[in-house]
Amino acid sequence: MRSDRAPIPRNGSLSARIPAEAASAIFQVIKQRYLKTSIVITSNRPIGAWGEILGDTTVAAAMLDRLLHRSDVVTLDGSTCPLCNHAAASNEVCRVKTGTKSR
Repeated sequence: MRSDRAPIPRNGSLSARIPAEAASAIFQVIKQRYLKTSIVITSNRPIGAWGEILGDTTVAAAMLDRLLHRSDVVTLDGSTCPLCNHAAASNEVCRVKTGTKSR
């Protein structure tokens, strides 16, 4: 079975600068796939911070030029912490089962 997906795993958050080699590799993938197939990227950082994260505003501009051309950008607000959501759901289940109030 052939897949057109090319996942790029993310280790940790994109809060710090990534190595130049990684930024270049990501740009090459985007450049090769541009206008040929869909590209889905998730990030916990705003688009305006990508120059700082990639460590090269020129590479970031070229990458974003290709990504944002003919694209849909979806911004999600709210809690994104899976463990926080799990803890809240667990507290609710415990409260319902035991009839006690969670704190």
